[in-house]
Amino acid sequence: MKFMVILKGERYCEPRSATRSFEMARYNRALVKAGVLIAAEELHPSARGARVERTNGKTAVAQGPFGEAGGVIAGFWILNVPSLREAVEWVKRCPLVERADAKFTIRQIYDFGDFGATESQEIDERREPLVAA
Repeated sequence: MKFMVILKGERYCEPRSATRSFEMARYNRALVKAGVLIAAEELHPSARGARVERTNGKTAVAQGPFGEAGGVIAGFWILNVPSLREAVEWVKRCPLVERADAKFTIRQIYDFGDFGATESQEIDERREPLVAA
């Protein structure tokens, strides 16, 4: 099963100390060595981003920064592990967990097998031309 681990909090986008960078590199290497890491990225601060919202047929664009620190995504990992429980165990090992204000969200990523057999076949048929392109 694949899970996305989302690190929330604008402050984690700020430049890191050498110690934190070393700790996070060591953690990410452990994920790679265990064969569970599919992807991991850290995001720039929201001040360098934009938010696009569509409401009642109208599009609004807002430039960052965005104030809701608990809702801003700072980075993510995609893990391939057998269960949510194992994903939680990996997150508990992250050096950022030791910080009192670290917030992680873990969400399972849909797999084509999560849909019924007929739906999975239809999805595969639609996906094949996209993959080929």
